[in-house]
Amino acid sequence: VQLQASGGGLVQAGGSLRLSCAASGSIFGISAMGWYRQAPGKQRELVATITNTGRTDYADSVKDRFTISRDNDKNTMYLHMNSLKPEDTAVYYCNVGRILGGSYYSHNIWGQGTLVTVSS
Repeated sequence: VQLQASGGGLVQAGGSLRLSCAASGSIFGISAMGWYRQAPGKQRELVATITNTGRTDYADSVKDRFTISRDNDKNTMYLHMNSLKPEDTAVYYCNVGRILGGSYYSHNIWGQGTLVTVSS
């Protein structure tokens, strides 16, 4: 499967964006998917994950502000981002992975990334 992320852009602090991750094939059988982000000069970090049963998990920094979802019929995963902060500025990547022992492990399947810039 190939992934393509979109929906990034420039937004003011407090604003909202919705990122999309479109898969080239069916995501119905994919056990888990996630969103990562990488800010300039920082390591890539896991932001949110979702399993094929709809179980979600979030980094503390985005909890209660971001919502991850997936539409298996459209082969698309989403990241709804509200109350955006300048520290949310990063390139956001979507990913296919799996859950083992309660932790998310990424496969080497990535979208190309979409830039989110939050101005203060």
